[in-house]
Amino acid sequence: MIKNDGFEARVLTLFPEMFPGPLEHSLAGKALKNKIWRLNTVNIRDYSEDKHGTVDDDPYGGGPGMIMRADILAKAFDDNDPGKEWEKIVLTPRGKPLTQSKIRDISSKPGVVIICGRYEGIDERFIKGRSLEEICIGDYILSGGEPAAIILIDAIVRLLTGTMGSEKSLLEESFEKNLLEHPQYTRPYEWEGIKPPEVLLSGNHSEIEKWRNKKSLEDTKKRRPELLFSEK
Repeated sequence: MIKNDGFEARVLTLFPEMFPGPLEHSLAGKALKNKIWRLNTVNIRDYSEDKHGTVDDDPYGGGPGMIMRADILAKAFDDNDPGKEWEKIVLTPRGKPLTQSKIRDISSKPGVVIICGRYEGIDERFIKGRSLEEICIGDYILSGGEPAAIILIDAIVRLLTGTMGSEKSLLEESFEKNLLEHPQYTRPYEWEGIKPPEVLLSGNHSEIEKWRNKKSLEDTKKRRPELLFSEK
């Protein structure tokens, strides 16, 4: 078990009403009631710039779905950034696989900030601009990051001292085309001095497709090379 008094899970989400959800029950719920850990939810929509609470826009380069805007996400994140000692994670199918070793590492920190994506994805500039770690809980697609956040938090909380009844029980425990998705970009055109790749604004759908395939292959080789050799 990890000795960590007052661990906090800070969740940035469009649906704060989904929390604590299952985390209010069983071991995690008891630990929450006993103040072994704290939950703080932040509504990303509160940082929207219009009366409709808009947080997304069409993807540069075309394609289905909507992309969550970097500028609005950054406002929500910056206003709730607790400092460098905390773990800062965005949940995405493009991230590194979540492992028990990673969970143990997070549980040793003062807390974790989790950004829950929705729609077709998050503008890549926000992820890179805030040096967020991308984590994937499995090779499947959810409607949003909230269920994954609940899984991640549950896995962390059970390692905190006082959550489980016995330390011994812990000691005894044991994508399409096989490619990751390419980076995504949307408005504003320039954000923190960074512009999206010009090919996405070219209107040349053939070149856009080539760029996306290339980036998918590059990222898969870099992040999840085993996918390239697995059976479909």
